[in-house]
Amino acid sequence: MTTHAGGTGLLRTKPVDDVLEQGEGKGSGLRKRLGVLDLTGFGVGIVIGTGIFTLTGVEAKDSAGPAVVVSFVIAGIVALLAALCYAELASAVPTAGSAYSYAYATIGEIVAWIIGWDLLLEFVLGSSVVARGWSGYLQNLFDLPTAVFGEDSTVNLGAVAIVAVLAVVAITGIKQSAWLTNVLVVVKVAICLFVIVAGAFFLRSDNLRPFVPPAGPADSESGLAQPVVQALFGAPSSFGVAGVVSAAAVVFFAYTGFEAVANLSEETERPARDMPRGLIATLVVATVLYVGVSFVLTGMQRYTRLNAGSPLASAFDSVGASWAGTLVSIAAVCGLTSVILVELVGLGRIGFAMGRDRLLPEAVAKVEPRTGTPVRFTVLVAAMIMIIGGLVPLADLADLVSIGALSAFTIVSVAVPLLRHTRPELERPFRVPFSPVLPVVSALACLYLSLNLSVETWLRFAVWLAIGMVVYFGYGRRHARLRTRTRT
Repeated sequence: MTTHAGGTGLLRTKPVDDVLEQGEGKGSGLRKRLGVLDLTGFGVGIVIGTGIFTLTGVEAKDSAGPAVVVSFVIAGIVALLAALCYAELASAVPTAGSAYSYAYATIGEIVAWIIGWDLLLEFVLGSSVVARGWSGYLQNLFDLPTAVFGEDSTVNLGAVAIVAVLAVVAITGIKQSAWLTNVLVVVKVAICLFVIVAGAFFLRSDNLRPFVPPAGPADSESGLAQPVVQALFGAPSSFGVAGVVSAAAVVFFAYTGFEAVANLSEETERPARDMPRGLIATLVVATVLYVGVSFVLTGMQRYTRLNAGSPLASAFDSVGASWAGTLVSIAAVCGLTSVILVELVGLGRIGFAMGRDRLLPEAVAKVEPRTGTPVRFTVLVAAMIMIIGGLVPLADLADLVSIGALSAFTIVSVAVPLLRHTRPELERPFRVPFSPVLPVVSALACLYLSLNLSVETWLRFAVWLAIGMVVYFGYGRRHARLRTRTRT
């Protein structure tokens, strides 16, 4: 029996039965090869990256002191709330595209487009930032020429090269990508655990007092550089409770990307069982490692003396264990490599889902029969990342990654109670507890954290959305598969 699209115009929804049929792999070409360990590997591979090597020092020094540990816990809890919402939808509606597909089935086409467009922004810019970071760590590790490696290069060939190599891995096959990701994850998690254990021998209780430094005036930020909440309500402060919460909004960047796991639902052998386990395991492992590293870091060296660029290496240097800095650099190179690879895989699945629905050209959704991967879109976005990562310093654009992720998390949280209302009979192997309260709390928490980002980040985000609206109304809305169906 043919199902019909719900709603009309901008809010037409994709029938859940169609989504489920696509999730079963009928005619898609995507192959079901992943288990729970693979999903956890992908998740940890993308989450444990720049956050653990840089943000710990920056936020401890500028905003929270030793209480940056609490900031990571707060950010981890918010991420876990969103992950629970992802888990319910991914187990009930296993399909590529994650938040984009969930929004299309529950809220409407225009919202799905916005989320898909947001996710493209998050992953393309995130990959570009990480590729440049990878190049910098490799330059430091092997003393490579700064003319082509690191932030001082005119053309960052290191960033270009790593994206090109990993794009080849991503299009070779999902199982090959999972294998390499799992190897890299083992290396970086082992070194992170070693850092925690080794650093514990150099802890000084004096460095951890006061755990929450007293609040004081923040560095003067005004105009577009200030957070939205500060622009609206004033009274900025560093440290204290406000500083801890402000740091939580920033270190949330460290958790972004786990939604890439939900993009792999269609390639998971038992998504109803393994997807929730993979998502939750990812956040638990990441939070434990972030909390452990940040505690050891602020215990080894006074937070006021931390090096914002390489906090872990400088902390070990301060206690006469500079040899550990080499291990940290190795972990960073492995960690950032896996982040880029998982983001390339995720980008391919988002483009695949949007192309399959004809919101992007249908050719984008073409899957190579031999590899079972969306080769065309993966190559396209890899080329974009190579250009951006090779030419554009993206330090000022990093917050765009967070705002794209938080927007997607908000929509996913709202989609859980909406889908329960519209399709109460749908089988849900995993259910978010205390719904709709917990999903509403998740949405509000994500919204609040996004308001702690700068005004200029919101303006840049608005520009990106405006470009997306031009593409949607110029192409997607007129060619959408649902519009063709409702006409026939």
